[in-house]
Amino acid sequence: GSIPSELGQLINLINLSLSSNNLSGNVPLELAQLINLKTLRLSGNQLTGIIPPELGQLTSLVNLNFYANQLTGIIPIELGQLTNLTLLNLTYNQLIDTIPSELGQLINLTTLSISGNQLVGFIPPELGHLVNLDYLSLGLNNLTGSIPSELGQLINLTSLSLSYNNLTG
Repeated sequence: GSIPSELGQLINLINLSLSSNNLSGNVPLELAQLINLKTLRLSGNQLTGIIPPELGQLTSLVNLNFYANQLTGIIPIELGQLTNLTLLNLTYNQLIDTIPSELGQLINLTTLSISGNQLVGFIPPELGHLVNLDYLSLGLNNLTGSIPSELGQLINLTSLSLSYNNLTG
């Protein structure tokens, strides 16, 4: 079944974890009404459609995990408003287009994983602003260009994966 849009009425929710079920259909944009939400885990389902840009309103979010679904479309630039995020995991979906430079505003991120999609274009140099990053995974995409020297500012990194792209330089 799908995620009921009525969950958007649970305005006191802090943690919504629906991982590893057989959920299908879209991510309901009504979830953007859960303004107290700190954790949104929908990983390991068969969700389709886009990541609703409205989720950029969930400014209390600390953990946003859509790992292993079938989400399509772009990474919304609005996710750059989620400045309390420490984890953003969009790995193993079917996301297209470029990595938005706005993700460089997520200065509290310790984990950024968006590997295993269909992303193209350059790695944004703005990711060098994410000085708290411990884990950065952009592998298994179609990224091109060179590795930005700005990534050298990520002195807290313990894991960096850029494998299986078309990087040059």
